Amino acid sequence: MKSKTFAKSLSAIDARFEAQKIAFGPVVFQCVRIARKWGLLESIDRSPNGSSIEELAAHHRRSDYAVSVLLESCLSAGIVGMKEDRYYLEKIGDLVLHDPMTQVNFNFNQEICYQGLFELEAALEEGRPAGLKSLGNWDTIYRGLSSLSPVAKSAWFEFDHLYSDSAFALVLPIVFASQPATLMDIGANTGKWAQRCLDFDSSVKLTLVDLPEQIAIARGNLECSLSRLDFYEADLLNSETAFPAGQDVIWMSQFLSCFDKPSILGIFQRVKASLNADGNVYVLDTFWDRQRHDIAAYCIINTSPYFTALANGVSKMYPSEAYIKLAKLAGLQLADIRDDIGLSHSLMKFTHA
Repeated sequence: MKSKTFAKSLSAIDARFEAQKIAFGPVVFQCVRIARKWGLLESIDRSPNGSSIEELAAHHRRSDYAVSVLLESCLSAGIVGMKEDRYYLEKIGDLVLHDPMTQVNFNFNQEICYQGLFELEAALEEGRPAGLKSLGNWDTIYRGLSSLSPVAKSAWFEFDHLYSDSAFALVLPIVFASQPATLMDIGANTGKWAQRCLDFDSSVKLTLVDLPEQIAIARGNLECSLSRLDFYEADLLNSETAFPAGQDVIWMSQFLSCFDKPSILGIFQRVKASLNADGNVYVLDTFWDRQRHDIAAYCIINTSPYFTALANGVSKMYPSEAYIKLAKLAGLQLADIRDDIGLSHSLMKFTHA
């Protein structure tokens, strides 16, 4: 994969403009978000001749002042253009309005991250999710997922599932190529991957490992297949918690990024202990250093502050080499890695060293 530098050759004036975009980024984000939420962008999109401030204000029952504030900010960001006092939608605005990934990222940053990121500096200094109090009173966000407000919960799970769901169908044949009789899903979340496994292979037995709150959700979602499932409630940060033994395949999807490096090492050590001699460990995750396009690397890198300020205070989106080195320290070796899976995933396969 190509080296990620994000370097651009800019003139002094262009560089200054880019710097101001960063300085006013939170302002523009909110203006674009509200313009979309109020339906202003959709109305402009539907109008073949563009829309005036007065028309939009009357149609949406907003003041001319409010509409002008929002659309002028959108104009500065290239979301809309203007001809003869009539606004029309630009390509960027079309993506804000219609692109699923852009919408999911907007909603996640607004409903989950925005207020909590005000405490990012404290979180970095103290090693705790100092901004999580904006959502609830928990040690980590994972303890509170089931208790989030409906809007916040929807934003979190849509963000999580958008990326993983795009990869699941592509990796199932790889994971089941060895015809495993047992598969352990560590970090089972809502049970979506488990359901895909049950549907793909009619005989595999699954063990789902996660926090009690998440296991309760997964159990409810998978109640029609309980005969082929075991549920293992575990505090995954507790290094004394052993995983169930006798596993042909161990699966971890978008999971290890929820931990700091010492904890990841401990998880790999326990994974090795529960893996059969000829078993395989699969890690599905997004690595910013293995992306074909800078846009993917940009999104992945800038997800790390969410982990710092809100999720747990100590984890991040890692480059791929971090997992490979930690797995090696635990006695596992990288057998294969495949990139460009789904939107931005890589699939790592580890075996006993």
